[in-house]
Amino acid sequence: MKKFFVLFIAGSISLGAIAQMGKVTSALSFIDQGLLDKAKEVLDQALVNEKSKNNSKTYEALGKLCQECFKSENPKFKSLYINPLDTAYVAYQKALELDPKGNTSKKFKINGTYLTLGNDFYNKGVLEYQAKDYEAAFKSFETNIKISSSDLYIGVIDSAIYYNTGLVAYNAKMYDKAIPYFQKCVDMKYGGTQPHFLIYQSYIEKGDTATAEGVLKQALDLYPDNQEVILQLLDHYYKSNKVPEAFSYLVTAKAKDPNNYSLYWVEGALYMKLEKWDEAIASLTKSVELKPDLFDLHYNIGVCYYNKAVEMFKKANEIMDVAKYNAAVAEANVIFIKAIPFFEKAYNLKPDEVDALRNLKELYFRLRTVNPDYETKYNEVVKKLEGK
Repeated sequence: MKKFFVLFIAGSISLGAIAQMGKVTSALSFIDQGLLDKAKEVLDQALVNEKSKNNSKTYEALGKLCQECFKSENPKFKSLYINPLDTAYVAYQKALELDPKGNTSKKFKINGTYLTLGNDFYNKGVLEYQAKDYEAAFKSFETNIKISSSDLYIGVIDSAIYYNTGLVAYNAKMYDKAIPYFQKCVDMKYGGTQPHFLIYQSYIEKGDTATAEGVLKQALDLYPDNQEVILQLLDHYYKSNKVPEAFSYLVTAKAKDPNNYSLYWVEGALYMKLEKWDEAIASLTKSVELKPDLFDLHYNIGVCYYNKAVEMFKKANEIMDVAKYNAAVAEANVIFIKAIPFFEKAYNLKPDEVDALRNLKELYFRLRTVNPDYETKYNEVVKKLEGK
């Protein structure tokens, strides 16, 4: 009798376990039918029952359910889990942990479970990026990389994911997290020079200009003929007041690409920084010859003539002799007049540009006694500025 009783108890335990695992089977059936709320109802019971809560199949079902909730268009199903994909990933990890024999991992490979999960995280990241939730997008893309790097991932990891992960981190101003992903792109030679520029800018945002400069030099070593890298390096030197270094690179750059208007533009800007107006005018004029329809070039030539004239006018004010003073002022006015056509051209290229009009207003007023036509032009500019 005692032996029979023990066998009966053992049989009851077995039948109880089967009954609870039947809930997992029911959950999977509900998932296939699209009844995700019912699937969660029975699966929640299986997750707390002693007979099924430590079974790998229970967590496989949970992972599958969470993925379906994420992909569902039904708001009711979407709200069944707060972070469905995170829950799915944890569930799959738990399923693997509960199956030391490896049957679950084999099943995941056959079914492409991690491939679909990785794709879901990527799609989630794209939606978060579009919503400008960059921190959330970073987390999703980073999880995609972690899943894609697993032995259970049957696909090939897309190199673009490293760039996208770095980009969302950069947009979230998480520069320390962005840099390693852009560096990964550099190591893979993905994206050409763009990852270098983003690493450079990340260090600039961090206030580390020395490392930023090193990044551009490394990029120039890899892409010695790339004008974008050269121009970025020149811009860096310009902003860092390293004028001699900038001129040194300009010599090499102009020798390689003598018809690149940008190089003469940068050269002119450097001379402007040094207040060498004649040299700046010469460089900017060469740039205009190569690119005649650019507002900034005409505007800056006007600025050079204006600043040169101002210096001449200041020196004239130091002259005590009336005749010599008048002659010096006349010379300064000649240079002021030279500025006018460049500001006029700049205004014609950008009619909404207020600074060009304001400079013209001042010049017309200053020179109205030199040329009566400037009085008329002055009044016209005043009216235009009133409408701005």
